[in-house]
Amino acid sequence: MRTVLLEVLMVAGVLLLAVPALALGARGVLRRSGHYSSDVAADRASLVLLVTIRSLTLLLVFLLSAVVLVSAVGAVVRDVEMPSLVSVFFVLDLLLVALVLLTFGRRDRRRARRRATPAGR
Repeated sequence: MRTVLLEVLMVAGVLLLAVPALALGARGVLRRSGHYSSDVAADRASLVLLVTIRSLTLLLVFLLSAVVLVSAVGAVVRDVEMPSLVSVFFVLDLLLVALVLLTFGRRDRRRARRRATPAGR
């Protein structure tokens, strides 16, 4: 009973956290924020490095999520014991999901609109 509950929680964690993080992260891969260099070549090189690292992170999240989903669902359906390494993959997946959501997967904040002054009317 305990292992089935753990497997169901893993499936729910991947579906509720990792899948939205993949969608939000894919939208934010090319988004740039922060300060930029005045040197065009340095700016281009930093952008290429940033996009590469973000893409590799999303690929790793996708692969870990797939392994956890296949293993957990397979263990529930076949009623076999799930390998202990899948739990490690699940924790690593959650950590990478937190990294994605806290960095390039978050939505841009809207800038606050200035109030119109009564004198301008």
